[in-house]
Amino acid sequence: MHVGVFDSGIGGEAVAARLRELLPQAHVVTAHDHPNVPYGSRSEDEVYRLTKQAIQPLLSARCAVIVLACNTATAAAIDRLRVDYPNTAFVGLEPMVKPASTLSASKTIVVCATPATLLSQRYQRLKRDWTAGITVIEPDCSVWAEIIETRRADQVDLDPVIRAVQREAADVVVLACTHYHWIKLQVESAVGSHVTVLEPSDAIAAQIRRITSAIRGH
Repeated sequence: MHVGVFDSGIGGEAVAARLRELLPQAHVVTAHDHPNVPYGSRSEDEVYRLTKQAIQPLLSARCAVIVLACNTATAAAIDRLRVDYPNTAFVGLEPMVKPASTLSASKTIVVCATPATLLSQRYQRLKRDWTAGITVIEPDCSVWAEIIETRRADQVDLDPVIRAVQREAADVVVLACTHYHWIKLQVESAVGSHVTVLEPSDAIAAQIRRITSAIRGH
């Protein structure tokens, strides 16, 4: 079975690599939109239009499942794409606010996301549904995706995240952009072993397994 992975830039490659490990029976193909990266500062309509255009190679490859490995694209486009292409299963990414809130003993979490994701209705709904009694810190990560995309991951400023952990006793950090997966080890090293750093690759694989099992069952 063909599984497509789309991201605006290189973040999707990290997701695809993990999916190839977890789903060895699947043929994982990728698509990107390097000329227009990053998406995080664009309007929802623009992100939808760019995403629809960029996934055409995955649709042409007859991917049964397409992963929108981009929180910004998921928030802006996934509902409309499901209407546009009803015979394709779309798996989106959402910030892991629910598991972070459940895991946090200190009741303080850090969400690292693009401006577009933080402003999206999906993210606001997640916060409303799952963070009652939880302090959510949203450091300025607006330049992270561009820095990582240009292969300068070692230059990402993690000080705002470190301060949140040290001053506010945050004990869970959510990486809510697939570009940030490339710096997961840097973040873990910076915040210390007592802090849990979450990213959704394993959850995506589990969802794909459920979808493919359902397809085979028909």
